[in-house]
Parts: sequence; C-alpha cells; structure tokens
Amino acid sequence: MNAPALLTSTEENYLKAVFALAQPRIGTNALADRVQTKASSATDMIQRLAEKGLVEYERYRGVGLTPSGRVAAAAVIRRHRLWEVFLAEKLGFGWHEVHDLAEELEHVQSPELIRRLDAFLDTPSYDPHGDPIPRADGTWPTVAGVRLDQVPVGQSFAVAGAADRTDELLDYLHRVGMVPGTEWTLVEIVPFDGTRTVQNRSGRTLDLSALAARHVLVQPQESQTPDA
Repeated sequence: MNAPALLTSTEENYLKAVFALAQPRIGTNALADRVQTKASSATDMIQRLAEKGLVEYERYRGVGLTPSGRVAAAAVIRRHRLWEVFLAEKLGFGWHEVHDLAEELEHVQSPELIRRLDAFLDTPSYDPHGDPIPRADGTWPTVAGVRLDQVPVGQSFAVAGAADRTDELLDYLHRVGMVPGTEWTLVEIVPFDGTRTVQNRSGRTLDLSALAARHVLVQPQESQTPDA
C-alpha cells in the first residue's frame, strides 16, 4: 500500500480526518472542527489536496476522498496503529498513553521502516484500542469485538478495545485493570441503571456504569464460572 509521495504532516492529518468523518462526504466546517482550525484554512487545504487528486470537493456538497486519497489516508492510519502496538507491547506504554505519541511517529514516511516494524510486531491485525490495522496490500481486518452492553449475564469475555478514546475513559479503564487481553465474566446487570458487575478469574469484582459498558469492546468466550 503505497501512499502518494511528498505529503506534509498537515496534509496527512486532513486526509485522516476526511477518512474518519466522511459518509461519504463531510462539510468543511465539520472538517475544520476536527482538525481544530478555521473554516477558511480548511477550505484552502482541501483545494490543495484536490489539486493533488486526493479529494473531491464541491461547494455545498462537501469533501470526499478519491481512490488515491483513500490509499494515502489508510497508509497514515496503518503507520499510526502499528506505532501504537509497538509503544504498548514493546515499550510498556498504557493504551491510554500511546495515541499522542503515535500522532508524531505516524508522519515518518519510510516504507521500509514500516515493513520492518510490521514484521517485528508479527503483523498485528488490531491496535491496542481494538481498531483494525490496514494491511500492506490495502485490505482491512474485520472490526474486532462487540460492546460490553450487548453481552448477557453469565458470559465470559476478553477485553478487546474501546470504542471511545477520551482520556477520561481510557485512564479509568487502565486504573481499574480492564485493559485489552484481560478476561472477565459478566455476573450481574443492575436493572435500575444498567450498571454491569464483572468478575475476573481470581474473583475480583468491578462495577462498570452503563455508559462505560457501551464503550468497552469485548470478545465473548466460552462461559465458565470464575474461581472463588
């Protein structure tokens, strides 16, 4: 998956933003909010990307990626998520710490470096938050996991990621030990407010609010009774 050459970090950030928000198009005001700039600045950048054949832009109809733009955006996302895996698995950063660091590393445009990084990490399919990592050939793995609020009482599961990336949620989940790879069983749902009580194999219990449960991604497993 080869991205067009000579893209600046700002151009790459815009392509990521369009990729994340366009369904299939995004307005320039929403794009400006995403990249935290003025609407006029976003329009100028979109026109520059359109000249490079990376986006399609029509006034009042918004912005969408061209096929080349999708390749370029996926390349940035691939680099970002591979760096997140490296930071979490090899350097010991928490999943709540890796995003900002990967934002800087993702702009290193060396195909050979990324090829070696991917091989060093044993070609991971998902980042520490459970998001799929685009493959080198441009294909994508399927999205991992279901939301915890969709799991029935008695179901065992492993934490796969988080649908919400706010620092508050990730910090909280890290603090209570509900991080990717940990295994739990849902033992109770409080009817009044939807609080989920989960238990790990050592018998430790944890209460999660209904809001938190909506944002935790899990992989259901064969149910089993936690050890006492």
